[in-house]
Amino acid sequence: MKGSTYRRCSCRDPKTGKELGSSCPKRNSRNHCTYSIRQELPPREDGSRRSFARGGYASLKAAQADLDHVRALMALAESDDPEGVQLIAEMLAEVSRDKLPLPDIEETRRRLNAGQDLVGSLTVSEWLDRWLAGKRIRKSGVSRYETDVRVHLKPHIGDRRLDRLRVSHLSEMFTAITDANAEILEQNAQRRAAVEELATVPWKGVENRARRKAMKAAIDVMPPFRRVTGPSTRQHVKATLRAALNEAIGQQIITFNPAAHVEIDPVRKPKALVWTDERVARWQQTGEKPSPVMVWTPEQTGAFLDFVAADRLYAMWHLIAFRGLRRGEACGQPWSETNLDRHSLTVTGQLVQDGWDVEASEPKTDSGFRVVALDDDTVTVLERHRKQQAADREEWGSAWVDTGLVFTQEDGSWLHPGKVTDLFERLVGASDLPPIRLHDLRHGAATLMLAAGIDVKIVSDTLGHSDTRITRDIYQSVLPHVGKSSAEATAKLVPLQRKAEAEKAARKAAKAAQKAKEKAKAQAKVKKNKARKKPKK
Repeated sequence: MKGSTYRRCSCRDPKTGKELGSSCPKRNSRNHCTYSIRQELPPREDGSRRSFARGGYASLKAAQADLDHVRALMALAESDDPEGVQLIAEMLAEVSRDKLPLPDIEETRRRLNAGQDLVGSLTVSEWLDRWLAGKRIRKSGVSRYETDVRVHLKPHIGDRRLDRLRVSHLSEMFTAITDANAEILEQNAQRRAAVEELATVPWKGVENRARRKAMKAAIDVMPPFRRVTGPSTRQHVKATLRAALNEAIGQQIITFNPAAHVEIDPVRKPKALVWTDERVARWQQTGEKPSPVMVWTPEQTGAFLDFVAADRLYAMWHLIAFRGLRRGEACGQPWSETNLDRHSLTVTGQLVQDGWDVEASEPKTDSGFRVVALDDDTVTVLERHRKQQAADREEWGSAWVDTGLVFTQEDGSWLHPGKVTDLFERLVGASDLPPIRLHDLRHGAATLMLAAGIDVKIVSDTLGHSDTRITRDIYQSVLPHVGKSSAEATAKLVPLQRKAEAEKAARKAAKAAQKAKEKAKAQAKVKKNKARKKPKK
């Protein structure tokens, strides 16, 4: 196809404003004109013509080099590959129109053979928007992704080209997040110190009022209290980006996922600890919890259930404590999937929060769909709860909201999961028991089942875990007496010579002590008899 280089003068006639072109008196000067190129491109599908044009070259050599580059790009598509020819032509037309740098020949060859976009101008921000728009998961999950994208990914790497995103860029992003955390902590400390100092200034007196006014003005211009981006959130940001880039690979937009290779600090999941007497005493003295995840002993669990026996939602607390349902699963459990005659219920849905809004949803994973066996006492509790609910329905009459759920508000409408958590915390506070979270009742249920000798597979199925390792690693908080029993049982399996000698020495010492005791007793008896026979004066 036709293509050429040519000189061009951009001088204009001061009267008409038209380009002088070849009539410019300075045209023959060596450095006056610039060079341009034009290359005919394959016509569009409708037959219309198009071309690649570019100017401003300082020398003929530079112009010819770019013209050769354009022709080399056109030669990448074989003549018997009309689709490839059109893709190359569209790429060159876009590069010419948007005045983009000419693409690398080998990179373009690779992209063409891999079926990828030839012009990699798509930014990370544009791809993330496209990826989010195509997500077909529950609303709360999309909201979490949107938060990661809006707060972290777009501000740090949104303007970068998707195909040029590198591991180093992500390392810089997480370093910047860590640096921002340090700044937030310092600003929070400054604001907290100012607020505490303000609280010490008296209200009365002209000088005090003026000082308070000045301090309030200074506090108002300080940054507000903010939360830092913790390790768990950073891991979630990485997971969000990794999922988005994996889909870009699946659509052959990129071939490498840098999020799969960037290293950040691992998340250390808190271990569940049991509220032993020593830990309770320490908590009573300092108010500090040994771990974010704490589990009641069987006695403490029983004390709580006795304390809330008259609560309208007692059956919910009982069910979570013994069978380990999640909060959303308990709130969304329908009577139609609760078979008290067969001593079982089937978990088929849940109520989840999106912000403060509540929506019905299926279990998050396939293992969440499960049948949970019920003991006799739990069945009795649920039967009593159903009778009370029937009485409430009759009392409310036509105003009753028939949701068909086991646990509802007084009028039959949905329970708000967040309000259920708040109610549980108030009840725990009023009970004078050491604090736990509502979700920790689930930890306690797992611990009780494992302590009772239930096979870990059955415990895992009851809790709705996809793998028994999750049950062992997260939920198995060993109760003190269970740990002591297992330690004694283990020790008895190993025959030790020093143990036999120690036992022999202990028996010998016990025998000697017994003889000494008998001897002392006999001497005391003789002394007593002598005293009795001694004549009175």
